[in-house]
Amino acid sequence: MLNPWADPGKPTAERVAALLAELTLEEKLAQLVGVWVGISEGEEVAPAQHEFAEPLPPWDELTKPGLGQLTRVFGTGPVDPLVGAKVLAETQRKLVANTRFGIPAMAHEECLAGFTAWQATVFPVPLSWGASFDPESVERMAREVGLVMRDVGVHQGLAPVLDVTRDPRWGRTEETIGEDPYLVGLIGSAYTRGLESSGIVATLKHFAGYSASVGGRNHAPVHMGPREFADVVLPPFEMALRLGGARSVMHSYAEVDGVPPAADPALLTDLLRGRWGFEGVVVADYFGVSFLETAHGVAGSPGEAAALALTAGVDVELPSVRCYGEPLAELVRSGVVDEAHVDVAVTRVLTQKCELGLLDEGWEPESPAVKRGEPVDLDPPALRDLARTMAERSVVLLDNEAGVLPLAASGAGASRIAVVGPCADDVLALMGCYAFPNHVGVQHPDVELGVEMPTLLEAVRAEFPHATVTTALGCEVSGDDRSGIAGAVEVARDADVVLAVLGDRAGLFGRGTSGEGCDAEDLSLPGVQGELLDALLEAGKPVVLVLLAGRPYALGRYRPAGVVQAFFPGEEGSGAVAGVLSGRVNPSGKLPVQVPRGSGGQPTTYLHPKLGAVGGVSSVDPTPLYPFGHGLSYTSFELTGFESAEELPSDGEVEVSCLVRNTGGRRGAEVVQLYLHDPVASVTRPVRQLVGFARVELDAGEERRVAFRLHADRTSFTGRDGRRVVETGEVSLLVGCSSTDIRWERTVRVTGEDRYVGHERVLVTPVTASTP
Repeated sequence: MLNPWADPGKPTAERVAALLAELTLEEKLAQLVGVWVGISEGEEVAPAQHEFAEPLPPWDELTKPGLGQLTRVFGTGPVDPLVGAKVLAETQRKLVANTRFGIPAMAHEECLAGFTAWQATVFPVPLSWGASFDPESVERMAREVGLVMRDVGVHQGLAPVLDVTRDPRWGRTEETIGEDPYLVGLIGSAYTRGLESSGIVATLKHFAGYSASVGGRNHAPVHMGPREFADVVLPPFEMALRLGGARSVMHSYAEVDGVPPAADPALLTDLLRGRWGFEGVVVADYFGVSFLETAHGVAGSPGEAAALALTAGVDVELPSVRCYGEPLAELVRSGVVDEAHVDVAVTRVLTQKCELGLLDEGWEPESPAVKRGEPVDLDPPALRDLARTMAERSVVLLDNEAGVLPLAASGAGASRIAVVGPCADDVLALMGCYAFPNHVGVQHPDVELGVEMPTLLEAVRAEFPHATVTTALGCEVSGDDRSGIAGAVEVARDADVVLAVLGDRAGLFGRGTSGEGCDAEDLSLPGVQGELLDALLEAGKPVVLVLLAGRPYALGRYRPAGVVQAFFPGEEGSGAVAGVLSGRVNPSGKLPVQVPRGSGGQPTTYLHPKLGAVGGVSSVDPTPLYPFGHGLSYTSFELTGFESAEELPSDGEVEVSCLVRNTGGRRGAEVVQLYLHDPVASVTRPVRQLVGFARVELDAGEERRVAFRLHADRTSFTGRDGRRVVETGEVSLLVGCSSTDIRWERTVRVTGEDRYVGHERVLVTPVTASTP
């Protein structure tokens, strides 16, 4: 007779309840932990990884009660994809055979910039997604990544990152989508929706406040008021849950006003589940439960840490078991922790496994890839095409005042091009720290890269086949060795144009200049790259600065002929950048984070209130060199024909529209941006706040009418009493091509009565682009 919990014809809740009733305490707790195998001494891909590493008991003994999660079968070492899929299938088969009820584990992997596995497509980092202002392409990318992961047996992806950039000195800035919560929320929701549509469980991280750490330091305290937290940090998570359908959330490593999120029931239970209605699974960031004891000092033992996390709302301890095993079991047996808390978490985990088909009678461990038995291509042409699209749409042309770009059109670089700098001939300079070659591959120098990826130097030579291309290193990405600068200057003097290719090398925990645990003291170019650039500029030839980086750097002291910014553009990134340099690709990226003038101190984001602007009462000018939303093109765009009503009901919407016309000589894309300002409110408001945008592709001479439907809910903010309010009165609507390039402004009166709004408020500004 078929067990009731294995019958796919029965309701999920009934199946889960039937199974839960059969489990012992040990079997329940086994569903709330992961196991991480395959880590070798010396490898480090997670914080404090070896500090918590203990010898694992024999597999049959370890998994006899069952197992909740398998940690990174593909993402821990360079494993052939088909071999990895077979290992995963065999691991699941042994697990099922060794346990009383044969419950498979969920397999999770990182997928921050594509599937973090050997030979998998390396996509641009999330900061590049933000620069594209292109949610549709991001959603397609996520879906294709998810389908590849499902094909080899993976169930859950640890992405997207929805942290809003607050201080770009933070090493994980490359993982963020930008400094505006609406941009982060809309792009992050698209990624979530794409991943979930492929059948992969998307995991929103890091909930919440992680990126607002003091001094831009990783694992540092966060000192942030509740209104800023509610209005800047939380909205992207709301959007990705409601609009993306995420089924998992990962708590952050932060502590916000002295409370670690992993031990905060107000955040994980009252807000996330109570007010937002989340019904999925909350997982720990790696070793995050243990950190309650070892890093935060709010628990005195692994058991106390487990009790705090479980009762706060953390369902699963990852990546391996330290706290949710015997330490938690002892507290439950002694009555210190009510077993009902365990039952609630296990119910959530089993519900998710049921939805994935893992509890169905006849479930088979073999993934589609294993059943085919053929070599697995994790980097197929379709994904490379998407990687190329994302890279090309994310490259930002910051400056071209001298008109040197595009090189093919200007003739400046048609004959002799010097490609100089530490990132010019380094393939790793194209990738973020969660791309497999940087994340894991660097610890296996004897293993090949796994994907085809030309350096920028190689791409320039291919892009300009008739030019003489010379090169020099100049200096390393980091360090103080200046011995190569003189030689680089000599190479520059013999060229018609110089490409100074500078930026970052991503890594983990101090192994790079960008990435997790690779924070910066200030926003100067790393190492002596600034001195190299100074020397090249003094050589007397046109210098185009090309930045391959994970964060914006202060560029106010330099005056190059042109500036091209690419935020770790991935395996197709060198071709995209070379295409922008030649003019084959018309740049359309816009800055998701502003570029500062000066390097010191914590720079403000563009979301500052009036008091944060230049006011004549400080000797420091916080005005950025290049503002949020800025990006140039090789064609020109005109915005005209603005239309808007003058009143906005406090429970209604207003349409704001304009004509956008390509007035140049070639096809291109403009990002039309709608901003809001509330000049008089009960609390201070930003002088600019993005409330809508549209990426519009236009042929030369083509025109479209772009129309935004702005609901009054989008004017809401957290008031003095902690409630979100739509206040009546005058607001300014601004339309332009960046946060400072404003082409039109209108005062609109919000009429009616003040309204309090909650989680079900309107979160998005719909936009259409139609032929007039």
